[in-house]
Amino acid sequence: MLRRLLAEALGTALLLAVVIGSGVMGQRLAGGNVAVALLANTLATIAGLYVLIELFGPVSGAHFNPAVSLVLCARGALPRAALVPYVAAQLLGAAAGAWNAHAMYGLDVLQWSHHVRAGAGQWLAEGVATFGLVLVVLRAPTARVAAMVAAWIGAAYWFTSSTSFANPAAVFGRMLSDTFAGIAPASAPAFVVAELAGAAAAVLAHRLLGPRLPAGARVAPSHSTLDAHG
Repeated sequence: MLRRLLAEALGTALLLAVVIGSGVMGQRLAGGNVAVALLANTLATIAGLYVLIELFGPVSGAHFNPAVSLVLCARGALPRAALVPYVAAQLLGAAAGAWNAHAMYGLDVLQWSHHVRAGAGQWLAEGVATFGLVLVVLRAPTARVAAMVAAWIGAAYWFTSSTSFANPAAVFGRMLSDTFAGIAPASAPAFVVAELAGAAAAVLAHRLLGPRLPAGARVAPSHSTLDAHG
């Protein structure tokens, strides 16, 4: 268990360092072009997330996300006794990652974000982003989870109005950073509620879709489908 908690804390810390650090670097190099800064932030996050899942997955499952841990605990894939320690490790890791990013760039290590992110559109976006993330976790073939999670988050950076936090631990860590990737503390609770709602919706969708098929498997068409197409 200690190894698993260390993996969750370290993985979440590195993930937040990637997200916040690349946001700072992107903003500094973009010359005021927000699209370029977001693109740099996105590419770094995709690459970092893929590597971290591959690296820590065999140790802890590479959740790095309280919503994912909660869903897997509810489904029996994570022991109930491990849920609170997992979430605590993720939150501590998120804070450490934010502070590390600040230290690397010579910023004040301890700070609060003033970046207000609010409104129904952004809350819906967080629900959608988390819905997709959890659905990928539940249904993706094991060998493809890292690539599919990273790809989904990268896409959601651009198609959601919230730029896809999709992770209560990320909200917590980014709340502690008054940088490009930050979120004001007052905006954080609504984001977390939306993320948990999206995760719950993903569990329901997974049940309606039926069991996950093995990699490469295909569903045979039904007789009615064959009849409809001649």
